[in-house]
Amino acid sequence: MNTSALDTSSLDRTVAHVRGNAESWSTTPLTERIALLERLQPRIVARAAEMAGSGALAKGYGPDSPWAAEDWTGGPWALAQNTAAFLHVLRRIAAGRDPLADRTVHEENGRTRVNVFPATGWDSLLLNGFKAEVWMRPGVTAEQTRACAAGEYRGRQGEPALALVLGAGNVAAITALDILHKLYAEGQVVIAKMNPVNAYLRPHFEYVFAEFVERGWLAFVDGGAAEGGYLCRHEGVDAIHVTGSDRTHDAIIWGTDEDAGQRRRDDLPLITKPFSSELGGVSPCIVVPGPWSDADFRFQAEHIVTSKMNNSGHNCIASQILVLPRDWDGTERLLDEIRRVLRELPERADYYPGAADRLASVRAAHPTAEAHGDDCRLLVPDITDHDDPLVIDEVFGSALGVVRLPGATPAEFLRHAVDFANATLPGTLGATLIVHPKTEKADQEAMSSAIAELRYGTLGINCWSAVGFLLGFTPWGAFPGHTRQNIGSGIGFVHNAFMLEDIEKTVLRAPFTPAPRGLVTGDPSLSPRPPYFVTHRTALTTVQRLTRFTAAPSLTQLPALFAAALRG
Repeated sequence: MNTSALDTSSLDRTVAHVRGNAESWSTTPLTERIALLERLQPRIVARAAEMAGSGALAKGYGPDSPWAAEDWTGGPWALAQNTAAFLHVLRRIAAGRDPLADRTVHEENGRTRVNVFPATGWDSLLLNGFKAEVWMRPGVTAEQTRACAAGEYRGRQGEPALALVLGAGNVAAITALDILHKLYAEGQVVIAKMNPVNAYLRPHFEYVFAEFVERGWLAFVDGGAAEGGYLCRHEGVDAIHVTGSDRTHDAIIWGTDEDAGQRRRDDLPLITKPFSSELGGVSPCIVVPGPWSDADFRFQAEHIVTSKMNNSGHNCIASQILVLPRDWDGTERLLDEIRRVLRELPERADYYPGAADRLASVRAAHPTAEAHGDDCRLLVPDITDHDDPLVIDEVFGSALGVVRLPGATPAEFLRHAVDFANATLPGTLGATLIVHPKTEKADQEAMSSAIAELRYGTLGINCWSAVGFLLGFTPWGAFPGHTRQNIGSGIGFVHNAFMLEDIEKTVLRAPFTPAPRGLVTGDPSLSPRPPYFVTHRTALTTVQRLTRFTAAPSLTQLPALFAAALRG
């Protein structure tokens, strides 16, 4: 990256200022760290409408549009929820308790697992039926897991350090949540470089994090690749975290000149400081054949379309390949329902830079691709070439490809689907697995094997894996094993309120059907249609009320919140 014409004096001053305050953050007592988060929550609420509204306008629709619910979900609510998660854990520690309750850590089939969600009574009430457990790496015991949790607050505090967070341009909360993680989980002060795509969020973040900025523990800067490259190489920066693409990572670590490839082959990086990352990939949504009703087909079509069309597909965890059973009589029925949902959604455009070119590449590879609702909602219903662009490249736009795999039984299909997802699709950030409860009960061994074998940092069972990004208690990152020479979906986990170490993956579960139909399908819960569904009729009102509740829970708020959620 050429920085010869860059005026670096302001960046140098910022680095010196924040680094000079690293010691004071390291010595800030736990009680004050908690108080800072408690004072942060009302600031989130105070700025929530402006933050979400600015995102909506930047994407081309109004703040009252049904689409604006995603700007609340992926902005103010995600920030309030992650803040609440840290507060829950830190308050336990401040009260003299271990961060993990004994009953949450257990060993099963030789592996240690931690039940991390629901973590509070409010969680059980608001997301009834949603569960999450973290699988630790093989060989890690329950005792080790308990002992290592929240080391920053239990005698293993790190040295004062300055972290550079390179912000993502697609989802508002990403940069803010990475800041929280660096400050609270790793004990580092932060310089956050805003992404040019959503640099309009900077004044909102500066308001929300005002106390941290005033005390010199956090600073925001603007700029593009040149500014980011300069800060990455700055001797005052101790660690780097980036959310983006593997190309971004490689440009930073190996450079972009003619010698970059040789440096990578020789493992001679330009930067050797600690580097963590979340870099996306091609995420699958795997549908297991089963005894689905008409209502099941409709609901799961809404679920699948949500996992693709939320944020116009500009999500690193968007479902890009729908893996369906070739021999299931429900495959065509499900695709017809998906087409119907795509047609019924309100219009919107793909807004992220380069989206038009990426979608044009999909059309060039598939001239007969179906366009539904508007010109940029593409469906390719039968991909047979596993070297297809949709299979091997992240589109980061509103195109969904379908791969049909053999298997006369759920067990046979799952073997093919797991092999395909692990061996063919690039990236290991997240996968979604949809299965009827009766099918899972009848094929427990096959399901258990599939869950264990899928190499993804977050696996959502009847739950879009992106929900793991939002909850705060559920660590977010790629499946371990990537290296800087083969970075894949990145290295490390964030959004890790329990501050667990040696994580392999998170397994999320949600009801297969909304209440009250779960009584029929065998997974009863109190959850209606989730408010993050793109088909939720009152999502905007629901998430606005949920944000205020999450920041300051009160029984008096519940009737209005439930009324909005149930009308969806």
